[in-house]
Amino acid sequence: MTLAEKAYEALRHDIIRGELAPGRPLRLADLSKRYGMGFSPLREALNRLHAELLVTAESLRGFRVAPLSLEELKDAVSTRILIETDALRSSIELGDDNWAAGIVSALYALNLQVARAKAPDGIWALEARHLLFHRALLSACGSPWKMAFFERLYAATERYRIPVLLNASLPVSRDVQAEHGALAEATLDRDADKACALLTEHYLRTVEGISNAIDRNELTTVPAKTAAL
Repeated sequence: MTLAEKAYEALRHDIIRGELAPGRPLRLADLSKRYGMGFSPLREALNRLHAELLVTAESLRGFRVAPLSLEELKDAVSTRILIETDALRSSIELGDDNWAAGIVSALYALNLQVARAKAPDGIWALEARHLLFHRALLSACGSPWKMAFFERLYAATERYRIPVLLNASLPVSRDVQAEHGALAEATLDRDADKACALLTEHYLRTVEGISNAIDRNELTTVPAKTAAL
């Protein structure tokens, strides 16, 4: 792994987890001290993150962590639904026994981790297994482009989900694991219409939950118009 790749992975990790807050200036001198790297790999990493919409760039002001807004979340989720339902249909059509076994394995691992989520770093292990489950559903689609868009959009929406995962005081009004189980079952039954409907509902419920939390002032986002201040 090159220094630029290491810088990219470190910055992306900290942005997604909220350790670098939305709207925060990303000054090269500060980042160099934080990550122990030179300006060149950091600048390359920032340009790459800018292309992925995780970082903004402004003339004479440099880079900032991209702001959060409910409008962006809705846009990202609607795009995820378009990409992932199409990929899911292809996976259901093309997937073999190994693909099906991968879904079963990923769901089992995810369910195991739910009970351990309160352990140190348990949330991060849960989130990693959540990604593996959703990736497994689409993995037989046969399209590297669709999988690449899936990864980018997952990261974009994960920034909104992380505060919910970390805020134990928020009310739980849904059985997410039951949703995952029903989605896996419909997929393994090769019922594309049902699986796509369940996937769509799963994502829309997440948007609704985050929106409700924001309305109750239990979560906050950074409005785009103030991100450059």
